[in-house]
Amino acid sequence: MKRRHFIQTAAGVSIIPSAALGNITNHTAPSDKVNLACVGVGHRGGNIAMSLHETGLANIVALCDVDMGAEHTAKVIKAFPNVPRFQDFREMFEKMGDEIEAVSVGTPDFSHFPITMLAMSLGKHVYVEKPMARTFDEVQRMMDGAKKYKVATQMGNQGHSEANYFQFKTWVEHGIIKDVTKVSAHMNNRRRWHSWDPKMQSFPAGQAVPDTMDWDTWLMTARHHDYHKDYHHGQWRCWYEFGMGALGDWGAHTMDTVHEFLDLGLPYEVNPTRLDGHNPFFFPMSSTIEFKFPKRGDMPALDLTWYDGLDNLPPIPKGYGVSGLDPNIPPPSDGKLEEVKLNPGKIIYGKDLTFKGKSHGSTLEIIPEDKAKDMASSLPDIPESSSNHFENFLLACKGEEKCRSSFDIAGPLSQVFALGVLAQRLNAKLIFDRKSKQVTNNPLANLLLTDVAPRKGWEEFYKL
Repeated sequence: MKRRHFIQTAAGVSIIPSAALGNITNHTAPSDKVNLACVGVGHRGGNIAMSLHETGLANIVALCDVDMGAEHTAKVIKAFPNVPRFQDFREMFEKMGDEIEAVSVGTPDFSHFPITMLAMSLGKHVYVEKPMARTFDEVQRMMDGAKKYKVATQMGNQGHSEANYFQFKTWVEHGIIKDVTKVSAHMNNRRRWHSWDPKMQSFPAGQAVPDTMDWDTWLMTARHHDYHKDYHHGQWRCWYEFGMGALGDWGAHTMDTVHEFLDLGLPYEVNPTRLDGHNPFFFPMSSTIEFKFPKRGDMPALDLTWYDGLDNLPPIPKGYGVSGLDPNIPPPSDGKLEEVKLNPGKIIYGKDLTFKGKSHGSTLEIIPEDKAKDMASSLPDIPESSSNHFENFLLACKGEEKCRSSFDIAGPLSQVFALGVLAQRLNAKLIFDRKSKQVTNNPLANLLLTDVAPRKGWEEFYKL
């Protein structure tokens, strides 16, 4: 049977449903687990693989990483020493496609698209790290592909399965969050900033490719660049050709519930008002970007402003209080959290109330504090999550839940990031037609919704 829902005794006398076996032994029987391939098993990709495994709902059947065997992939390899390993996801699918039911994609932003499109075209469910892809067009193709191939999809903004998600949803439904006209979203600590020379006028000179690495496959659809250490180990996020900067990284953890439950969709105007160290190669050291959204039903027009950079804090409303460390924010790769002037998060301005929010799963607070105390007894109960983000995905693969950050929800949010990055890259205000999905005032920006043609040999993924 396709999912092996029954286990037969060796003697062939009785047939016991595997679900019943799982209930008796307090674990999920192997036949009820999702056969999962993990593409990207170092750094964040490795964390995703382990988190999916720790749910008890997945069989890890394949590991794939272009730098397989390097120090940063060792932990996952050690955890699954007998699982087949690959450096090219195309070879993995060719050799093991029949054994794979779902795929996790924990690779650099620019490489999400080809892996995800091939997986979906083969009928595989996909968990992809945020943001969904690097360009507006790639995100659209992924949204369309999810509908076409009818697979479960989840973007990895894990706060969408935690307390913040359920509180925001409930407070909107009960009219506590209403008539919002302004939101500030911000990320102002050292993570994702690097000491670049703003006068740099070219990409760095090539270096020797590490012995463990398949550099050609790492590049995937991107145009050719010689290997350099400053493209690797997270540094790719700083370059426009490979990453989405702080906005694509942290916007998914600070703007996600605002975007979904206030029904923002796509903006009609994107305006970069501050870009410190702007250049055509890599992201500014500090950015302020204004997104304008029109009236939506009975919701008023809304301006969302993004702030990043160590010295680029948003205006702080009276009664905001102390920021402090946020336990819901995962530590950086070196494990060191630091005190900051302001935690990553958001400030939401409604007609009658102002809300202070942090990042990931952190809940909102009503400010000032005396207002919050006055309302405490009248606030509605918040439902608890039935599953964390990884469980939610795997249960959706089995048809038991619906993904909370599926591509139809996460896609428009990722397209907001793509428009913001275009405005950063070109240092230009963009006027966007929400119906035609075209930039109407800047021909170059409109072309860059799709960006340059894929590298020769990688065109097929845009035909799936």
